[in-house]
Amino acid sequence: MSSFISQIVIAILGVGGTLAAALLTQRSADRARVREQEYTRQLQQDEREYATRQAQFEARRTCYTALNAGTRDLVNVMTKVLHALERSEVTEDLRSDLDRARRDHRLRHAEAQMVLPDAVMAAASTANRHLGDLYGLLMRLDQGAAEQGEGLETAWESTNGLWDALWRMRHVMRVDLGITAPGQDA
Repeated sequence: MSSFISQIVIAILGVGGTLAAALLTQRSADRARVREQEYTRQLQQDEREYATRQAQFEARRTCYTALNAGTRDLVNVMTKVLHALERSEVTEDLRSDLDRARRDHRLRHAEAQMVLPDAVMAAASTANRHLGDLYGLLMRLDQGAAEQGEGLETAWESTNGLWDALWRMRHVMRVDLGITAPGQDA
């Protein structure tokens, strides 16, 4: 009988081992599947985050380009007005160009306020204040309502001083985009 019991025990152990191996294999496969799903989820999350960062980068770059172009256009028109003031030849077309350039710049600046990081916004706001001051001075000179101490020389000084603020704005934008190193003075 003991050989019969031994055979039964061996058979039970054999069947149990076979079942245990199947269970362990299934459990291992389940763990591998869970790890694969986690990896896939993480990969998808990383891809979404990368796409979001790229979209934000492109939005900033587009905004910077538009703001820089609008600023340069406004400065160019202001310089034309200043030259015309020197010759006493300011025309309605030139005034209209100045109003258009100012409106375009203000729109681009307003759009930028919703996109720009704080450091870039500070530089853009400083440049915008200088542009606004120069615009006001040009308007007063054109209308013959200049305040004491204001004249064409003051306007030229203001125009020349404006370039530092515009350079700073472009520099901060380029640093933010990774084009220029933070400590680099282009």
